[in-house]
Amino acid sequence: MQERYRYGNMRFWEMFPGLLAWGTFLLAIILTFVQPLWVIIFIIIFDLLWLFRVIYFNVFVMLSWKKYRDADQVDWQAKLAEVPHTDDVHHLIFLPTYKEGYDIIRATLKSLRANSTPNNKMIIVLGGEEADKELFQKNVRRAEQDFGRTFKRLFVTLHPKGLPDEIPGKGSNLNWMGNKVKGLLANEFPELKEDKLVVSAFDVDTIAHKQYFSYLTYLFCTVRDPLRASYQPIALFSNNIWTSSAPVRIGAFGTTFWLFGELARPERLWTFSSHSMPWKMLTDVGFWQKDIVSEDSRIFMQGFLHYHGDYRVEPMFLPVSMDAVSGATYRESLRALYIQMRRWAWGVEHLPFIIDGFKRDKTIPLRKKMQYVFNHIEGMFTWATAPIIMFVLGWLPLLLARDQTTALIQAAPFTLQQLMQLAMIGILVSAIMSLMLLPRRPEKIKKHTWIVMFFQWALLPITFILFGSFPAIDAQTRLMTGRYLGFDVTKKGRK
Repeated sequence: MQERYRYGNMRFWEMFPGLLAWGTFLLAIILTFVQPLWVIIFIIIFDLLWLFRVIYFNVFVMLSWKKYRDADQVDWQAKLAEVPHTDDVHHLIFLPTYKEGYDIIRATLKSLRANSTPNNKMIIVLGGEEADKELFQKNVRRAEQDFGRTFKRLFVTLHPKGLPDEIPGKGSNLNWMGNKVKGLLANEFPELKEDKLVVSAFDVDTIAHKQYFSYLTYLFCTVRDPLRASYQPIALFSNNIWTSSAPVRIGAFGTTFWLFGELARPERLWTFSSHSMPWKMLTDVGFWQKDIVSEDSRIFMQGFLHYHGDYRVEPMFLPVSMDAVSGATYRESLRALYIQMRRWAWGVEHLPFIIDGFKRDKTIPLRKKMQYVFNHIEGMFTWATAPIIMFVLGWLPLLLARDQTTALIQAAPFTLQQLMQLAMIGILVSAIMSLMLLPRRPEKIKKHTWIVMFFQWALLPITFILFGSFPAIDAQTRLMTGRYLGFDVTKKGRK
């Protein structure tokens, strides 16, 4: 089902992000030839604001980094002894899978078994697709043999293909899993309390920190109104980072650092990728929408609208680690990175949903509505336009006006160069932090790869455009022109 039919008269808001981005580019090009001085002034102001943004962004990143380092030193399972009523909390872990080999599934189940939370507090759900039935059934047989008696229960669901009003993908599979598990729980575990059940929706390659579920239980039992919150961990894409290509590594760490910055500002935080949430919220909203691509962030807004704005994201400062995208060749890995970034940029599809929801709900404060709409539009606009404005369009008027003797035009190249050099501080911080987040180096990887890992950040301006702006523009243009994106499965593979 397409967005234009779901949200009624919301077609303009589908088009708006793309119109804003392309309008900015077109206006900048026209003014470059008509009034280059105006464009130069704009670029200098833009770069100056970007420098301030880099500085305060790095401040937030460092705040989250400090909290991450502190949380990693705590024995969260021991701290649960100080908190009452934790024994009633159980964890329901959803693992949707499609064409993954058993080595991926086995590694995830092993990490869950080794977690500090007792295995009898965990219910695992493996959710396969009918389109991948043969391989999935083989994986299930092996999983049941290896882990069938490890956890409180290992449920298995199979999502039929070709159901009406669905987009094949993770969201529709999760929707099927949720509805099936609801009945299974009622039949097999009627004693489980709905308000004491926490769901973790993980990509099947997710390796959770060894104390993830103890920390999650602690938060769930201590934060304000825990049933009105989702729980967002740090997302690392480092399971196979040592064998990934340099642009893929930059994209992976760049995503992690963006999330570090968001975790320090929970008032603007949405859920992303693998995260956790109350079972009660899922049943209240009818589980994940089955006809969208960006189900990981949409589920937060479903809860936000259902509870009339009384829903939030609690930051978790322990990580879950997933695979970076991969391919059989260097070129294929770059293509996979582009497709993944475009799928993440398809989060622009939320704009008509939230505006339609806000129009219908008169109880959510106007200030909160404006905050969410502005943050969403500004984030998508910056994602699509900032790298091109800074590294491409910013230099075009200087080339066209280089013969003019105006003092501002003569000084502009030096000014822009100085601003860019100051902004490089952010790249240096990212390079250092990325080395500290690396998992143990495999023996087959040469020692000098550490050097490559540091100096690869020189590619950031290029990757910023090719795997930042371009996929975002692609996504926004598709939504603007009504060419709706389907769900592209990220290939999982470890060498």
